[in-house]
Amino acid sequence: MEFKLTMSSSSSSDSRSYRAARQARAALSRASRRAVMTAAVALGATFLMNAQAMAAPAVGQPAPDFIAVDTAGKQHRLSDFAGKYVVLEWTNPGCPFVRKHYGSGNMPATQKAAIDKGVVWLAINSTERSASDYLQPTALADWMSQQSAAPTAVLMDEDGVIGRTYGARTTPHIFIVDPKGTLVYAGGIDSVASTRADDVKTATNYVNQALGEAFGGKAISAATTRPYGCSIKYKT
Repeated sequence: MEFKLTMSSSSSSDSRSYRAARQARAALSRASRRAVMTAAVALGATFLMNAQAMAAPAVGQPAPDFIAVDTAGKQHRLSDFAGKYVVLEWTNPGCPFVRKHYGSGNMPATQKAAIDKGVVWLAINSTERSASDYLQPTALADWMSQQSAAPTAVLMDEDGVIGRTYGARTTPHIFIVDPKGTLVYAGGIDSVASTRADDVKTATNYVNQALGEAFGGKAISAATTRPYGCSIKYKT
């Protein structure tokens, strides 16, 4: 009888140990699931914050600072031009809309009129290197020279970081930054979305209009307009 009692006691002890182990595994599993859910929520919040941080600025918001190298290899930082109006022009010579505004003389004339007012004009090319119409820096500089263009600098953004930061969608796409670093204009070069050079004569040049109003101490009447042109060939 004593032997049987000992065996029964041992069996009962083993059963309790098994139940305890099973409960411990269940508790660990629940804790693990909670940890995974907590991590997932935190990760989702991180993605959301990153998405918000990367959102393109709207008119009235600070213009994101950036550093880029021009076609001559010189480095430029947007904040270096604090205290001046700055025009950012997205360009790509392979685009027929860009060729319209350069070939007609409209873009060079707009650049010169702005620079005569003391404005800094930065042309930016965000075309990726593998695109069929990508131009090497020297070739792009030569093309600009052939068009009698007059930007302060032509910046290379082959990785598309600056373009994506600003939400640039087309060539051309124009942004104007005021002396305080605030974005005050975003949109098209003018009001007629076509590749016909003759349309330049009847179109409203939004850049000339915006800068004229700004220098005249007036609010910009058309601060946001629809950009038109070729889609930017960003690096994927």
